[in-house]
Amino acid sequence: METFEAGETVVRRDVHRSGRVWSEQALRVVADTGEALVTACTPGAEVRWPALYAKARVEGDRTVRTEAFDAMAAGEWELAPGVWQETELLLWKPPGAWFSINAFFTAAGLRNWYVNFEHPTRRTGTGFDTFDLTIDLVIDPGLSAWTWKDEDEYAHVRRLGIVTDIEDRAVELARAQVLAMLVERAGPFADADQWASWRWNPAWTPPCLPQREEADPGAVAASR
Repeated sequence: METFEAGETVVRRDVHRSGRVWSEQALRVVADTGEALVTACTPGAEVRWPALYAKARVEGDRTVRTEAFDAMAAGEWELAPGVWQETELLLWKPPGAWFSINAFFTAAGLRNWYVNFEHPTRRTGTGFDTFDLTIDLVIDPGLSAWTWKDEDEYAHVRRLGIVTDIEDRAVELARAQVLAMLVERAGPFADADQWASWRWNPAWTPPCLPQREEADPGAVAASR
């Protein structure tokens, strides 16, 4: 398995089962060990999103997000370039896991933990591929409270067949696994204070995606 070096730029791609790319995000490698691939991004980092999904972010209209999922099911979407805004992101992805654990930072410090349920990582020459399965878990900085996010959208993508029965069972197991990690303070939660004090390396410039001739000229802001 290829190991990435700290500071190296890698690309996270969400790849639909059709083989088409749903999104791309440029990240910097913080650490790459047998336990997890840890990456990060900062405002100004380049991303590519489905155009409808990007529109929903700009307009704050969740109905457009639904349209984006409908377009995914129909296999009819185009990517729009953008840049990450507002937060610094630290992403912890253990090999084989159906989730990643993310921490979002503002100037005031750790804003929240965020668990993204997704396909296990497949390494590529330039980074790694996965696929976001929509459902998320938002955890407060002190790990004392959490809420499920986007369960309505998860139900919708289940109806559309974007998330299969097999994937749904994997998500249910991953949900239980993450909650157990929270209770037991395992994984990154074992070193929560250390991770909470993390800051973007000022020597690193915001990471860029590989250039593509077909990229659209306009850019759409992205944040979480």
